[in-house]
Amino acid sequence: MKTASASLRGRDLISPMIAALISVIVNYGGTFILVFQAAKVAGLSPEMTASWIWSISIGVGVTGIWLSYRYKEPIITAWSTPGVAFLVSALAVTPYPEAIGAYMISAVGFIILGMSGMFERFVRLIPPGIASGLLAGILLQFGISAFGGAKLDPLLVTVLFAAYIVLRRFTSRYAIVGILAVGLIYLICMGKTDFSTIQLAVASPVFVFPAFSLNALLGVALPLFIITLTGQYMPGMLVLRNDGFKTSANPILAVTGLGSLLAAPFGSHAFNVAAITAAICTGKYAHEDATKRYIAGIACGIFYIFVGIFGVTLAALFLILPATFIATLAGLALLGTIGGSLANALTDPKGRETALITFLATAANVTLLGVGGAFWGLFAGMMAHLLMNSRIPKKRFGSNR
Repeated sequence: MKTASASLRGRDLISPMIAALISVIVNYGGTFILVFQAAKVAGLSPEMTASWIWSISIGVGVTGIWLSYRYKEPIITAWSTPGVAFLVSALAVTPYPEAIGAYMISAVGFIILGMSGMFERFVRLIPPGIASGLLAGILLQFGISAFGGAKLDPLLVTVLFAAYIVLRRFTSRYAIVGILAVGLIYLICMGKTDFSTIQLAVASPVFVFPAFSLNALLGVALPLFIITLTGQYMPGMLVLRNDGFKTSANPILAVTGLGSLLAAPFGSHAFNVAAITAAICTGKYAHEDATKRYIAGIACGIFYIFVGIFGVTLAALFLILPATFIATLAGLALLGTIGGSLANALTDPKGRETALITFLATAANVTLLGVGGAFWGLFAGMMAHLLMNSRIPKKRFGSNR
């Protein structure tokens, strides 16, 4: 790895940095609106909302940079999207200082889990076909959304798709770079995005002294821990494994847990290894040479820190980009990963059916007991694998005299 990093050239930085930029745009433009919704439900002031954005962006940036540089792999960190979706309802009935205390308790849980090594042992038990089926199921909706946006803006989707096909034909390495540029030019020329209202303003962190209660422990900390573990860490680690990266889950859990603990008093609910947006940076589109894809992890971290410094301002910049543009960009960027995952899932004839079960159950995205589709897809696949492949002890018949 040291040799690879020492031989870096200027052109080696372009693809990973563009992949990182797209990953960050998709993260902020796709689901970050949930943070504003949760903040509104909690009755937070603009300053406290900006502090939430500051703490989670800086925390994600620092941990992602350190992990990617330390292990020379594209370890992308992000905030817990299913976690903040849960908080939209939870913060309506939980005092904010108690929610902060719950965030800290949840973070301590991840530190302990990472140090124990239990989660890594579980990840290693998952067959490769099921892991690939899980990833393909998670990403399927993004692939569909790449073309589903044609109902709302057929010209935009057509332009992006045509640009992607042409660029893939002549310069596949820069296809994603090209459609990002083409899309932005199209939006500006057609007047579909107005940047005139954006003004830069530096965000300031606001410290909230935590409070602890049994209600917040059971109603916020425990659900947040389970949702983040099953909805983010589990698929996130499988994304890394699917693209051949072998870093143990233990330091990732411990580092992101420690970061979450330190950032919690400033509003950060939880951050973790990324799943969906990580796939943009871990595949071959980020760089043909897998040993140089860690650059995308470092670039992601830098972009996150930059957004965090300017808080709501740059978050608002991502939010004004049309949803159709974000969805199409993400879907096209993930096409290679979706195809590769499906191919890996169906390679082994013996595990093909259980991989397919995992894929379909995950793609259905059914939420039960407050737990998302990724967990239930993995559960269905693992149960099918155990029942179909476990050895049943045969009874010996005969008389005992």
